[in-house]
Amino acid sequence: MATTDESGEPPTIDHPLLEPDFLERRLYQLKLAGTAANDHTLVCLPTGLGKTTVSLLVTARRLEEVGGTSLMLAPTKPLVQQHAEFYREALQIPDEEIVVFTGDVSPEDRATTWEEATVVMATPQVIENDLVGSRISLSDVTHLTFDECHRATGDYAYNYIAERYHADAERPLVTGMSASPGGDEEAILEVCENLGIREVEVMTEEDADVAQFTHETDVEWERIDLPEEVLEIRDALNEVITDRLEKLKELGVARSTQPDQSQTDLNRMRAQLQQLIDNDQSEGFEGMSVHAEVMKLRQAVTLVETQSVEALRRYFERQRNQARSSGASKASQRMVSDPRVREAMRRAESFDELHPKYRKARMLLAETLGLEGGERVIVFTESRDTAEALTDFLSESFDAKRFVGQGDREGSDGMTQNQQQEVLDDFRAGEFEVLVSTSVAEEGLDVPEVDLVLFYEPVPTAIRSIQRKGRTGRQSEGRVVVLMAEDTRDEAYFWISRRREKEMESELRDLKGMAADLADELEAPQLSLGEFDGEGEVKVNDEAGKPDAGGGDSSGSQGAVTQPGLQEFADENSDPSTESGGKETGDEVEPREPSADGEAVEIVADQREMDANIARDLSRREEIEIRLETLEVGDYVCSDRVVVERKSAADFVDSLVGGDRSVFEQVGAMARHYSRPVVVVEGANLYDQRDVHPNAIRGALSSLAVDFGASVLRTDDEDETTELLAVIASREQTMADREVSVHGEKGTKTLAEQQEYVVSSIAEIGPVTARSLLEEFGTVEAVMIATEDELQEADGVGRVTAERIREVIGSEYAGGN
Repeated sequence: MATTDESGEPPTIDHPLLEPDFLERRLYQLKLAGTAANDHTLVCLPTGLGKTTVSLLVTARRLEEVGGTSLMLAPTKPLVQQHAEFYREALQIPDEEIVVFTGDVSPEDRATTWEEATVVMATPQVIENDLVGSRISLSDVTHLTFDECHRATGDYAYNYIAERYHADAERPLVTGMSASPGGDEEAILEVCENLGIREVEVMTEEDADVAQFTHETDVEWERIDLPEEVLEIRDALNEVITDRLEKLKELGVARSTQPDQSQTDLNRMRAQLQQLIDNDQSEGFEGMSVHAEVMKLRQAVTLVETQSVEALRRYFERQRNQARSSGASKASQRMVSDPRVREAMRRAESFDELHPKYRKARMLLAETLGLEGGERVIVFTESRDTAEALTDFLSESFDAKRFVGQGDREGSDGMTQNQQQEVLDDFRAGEFEVLVSTSVAEEGLDVPEVDLVLFYEPVPTAIRSIQRKGRTGRQSEGRVVVLMAEDTRDEAYFWISRRREKEMESELRDLKGMAADLADELEAPQLSLGEFDGEGEVKVNDEAGKPDAGGGDSSGSQGAVTQPGLQEFADENSDPSTESGGKETGDEVEPREPSADGEAVEIVADQREMDANIARDLSRREEIEIRLETLEVGDYVCSDRVVVERKSAADFVDSLVGGDRSVFEQVGAMARHYSRPVVVVEGANLYDQRDVHPNAIRGALSSLAVDFGASVLRTDDEDETTELLAVIASREQTMADREVSVHGEKGTKTLAEQQEYVVSSIAEIGPVTARSLLEEFGTVEAVMIATEDELQEADGVGRVTAERIREVIGSEYAGGN
C-alpha cells in the first residue's frame, strides 16, 4: 500500500505551478520526471500508473524554469481532450491558456490561439499541417510530449514534428510516453531515433516503488465451442477460398491451397501479382482480382469464426450492396454470385440461435455485476458490427452503451468527439455499468477502474493487449477474461498474443539494464540531431537546397543549377527578359533578389496532397514557405499564372478510363484560371499501367499539350517532383517577379482581389503591375480606357507593356476564325 502522512492521507507534491494537494506523491513518478526534465527521454510505464503525471511534472518544471510553451501530442481526439482536462485541473494556469488543437478548430483560429497559449494539447496531424503550412512555429516550445509514442514509425506525423522541433526550437526537450514502446529492441530504438530521444527510463510492476500501487491481474482464457451450423457456414466459405487459391497456384503465386494461409503468404502473393502487372502480363490483373476475392472471403470466415453470425450478416449485406453499385469490382460481383457463398448467406440469415460467445459474455457479466457486486465492466471487440450487435444484446440484461470511432460507414454511424466524451463521462460517473468498445478506447484513455475486462476475441498484438489489460488492477484486484473459439483463428491469435507479450515483457526488463548499451546504439543515428547546438543554432545538412559549410546554393534548385550548359537557368540574377513569358522586356523591370529582402518563395499546396511527402519536404527548406489550402483547381500553385496538377503514373491512366473527374476536366479548369497549367506525371512504367494501349496514353498527353496548352512534365518519384516544384516557384517569384495568387476559389476573394485578378490577366502583366495600374487609375474601367501614354504614367509600366495592354483591350475579337 502507498505510504501516508500524519493525517492518514497520502503525501502530495508541492510546486509553484501545481494545484496544492492535487497530485499524490509517488516516488517512481518523481524519479522518471527527474530524468525526463534533463534530457530527451522515453518513459515506459504500465498503463494506468501515471505516465501523463510524469509529463505534467516535467512541463511544470520547464514552464517555471525556462518559460515558453508546452506542447503535448496524442493520437486521438478523446485522448487530447482528456489530457487538457487533467492539465486544467492540475496546473495553476488560466484555463484559457491551456488549449486544444484538433481538426475541429479552424486553421485561422489555431494560428491566433497558438500565440496566446501556454499549454497546447493536439493531435499530431493538426500540428503537422500547421507546421507545413507555416501557421505556427515551434521555436518557443520548451517541452514536447509524444503520448503513445510507439506510433513514431514509418510516415506517422510524430516523426516529421520531432524533426522540425529539434531544428526549430531554441531550447527543445522531448518526452516520449508509452506502456508498450515496441515488440523488440530494434523497434524501440527506431522510436528513439525518430523522436531524437537519448535516454530510456523503464518502470515495471516488479519495481518496488510501482508494485505498491498495483494488484495482480491474471488472464483467464475461456474456450468456446462453436455450434455445427456455424462451422458449416465457415466450411462452405473455406471451400470457395480453396477454389480461388487453386487459380492463384496455377498462376504460380500460391504455394498451397489451404484456406488458413498466413497474412505473410497473402502479402507475398500480392507482391508477385503486382510484379506481373508491372511487366504488363495480363494474368497479373486476373490474379489480383482473385486475390481481392480471397481477402473478402477470409474476412467473412474471420467474422463467423471469431465474432458472430450477426456480424457476418451485416458484412454480407455490405458486399451485396457493393456488388450492385456502379463500378463494382469483379471480385465483389464474383463472390456474391458464387452458389456456395449464396448458400452461406442463406444459412446466416436463417441462423436464429444465440452465438456461444454472446451467451458466455452475458454469463460473465452477470457473475461480475450481480453475484460479485461489481460496478463496471468493459468489453473489447475488434469489430464495430460486433460492438453494436453486442451492445443491443447486452442491453436486454444490463445498462450498456457502445463506444466506437468517429467515422461513418454503411449501416453504422460513428460517434462524434462530444458523444465519445459524454459516454466516458457517464461511465466514470457510474451512470451505466457496461462499456462495449472497439479499439478506440485502448490507448491511454482514462477509463475508470473496472471489475472485469472482457476480450471478445484474442488480440494478436502485444501493444494493444497490454493497453487493454491496463484498464483493471490499478486500485484493486481485477479480472481479465478472453473468449477463444476452439479450432478457429482465435487460437492462432492466442498463441501469437502470448508470445509477443512475453517478448515485450522481456524487452522492457532488459531495457532497464542496458542504459549504456542503448546510449551507444543511439549515438550514431543521433548525429544529425547532435548538429543542433545548445544555443539553438541550426546546422542543416539536407543535401537538397540547404546552406552548407561551403556556402552552396540555397534556392532549393540544386538539382538544376549544377548541370553544365544550363547556367542561364541557375543564375539567380539572370535577366528575365531572356525568358519567354517574362513580366517585362528590356530594362523596365529588375528581377527580385531572393536573399536581399529575405522573402521566402511561397508555394500553395492542396490540403489533400498531405498524403504525399512533397509539402513536408518543401517545408523543411528555409527558403520555401508552404501554405496549405483546399484548392479548387490544381494541387500546387507556384505563382499567379502557374498551377501544377500532380498525378502518379497509375492515377494518370486511371483518370483516363473512368475516374471521378477526368484529367481533361481538371486541366480544363486549370487552363481557365491560370495561363500556365502544368501536369506532372510521377513514376515510371506509364505505358504499363492497366490494360490501356500506349497510343491512347500518348494521345492523351498530346491533347493536354495541344488542346489545353498544358505543359506535361515527367518525374521519377516524389523527390524529383519536390525539386521541380521548388525550381518552378523560385523562377516565377525571384526571377520573373511574380507573386502567388490562388485562382478558381468560390466566392472567397475580396473586391480588391477580384479587381487585381481582372487587370493582372491582361497580357499576363501579373499582380504587381496590376496593383500599380489600379492605384494610378482607381478603377478597372479607367485602366481599360486609358491610352498608351496614360498607361506609362503608372509605376513599372513601360512602352512595351503599354502597347501589349492596348493591343489586348483594343483589338477585335478573332475567336472561332
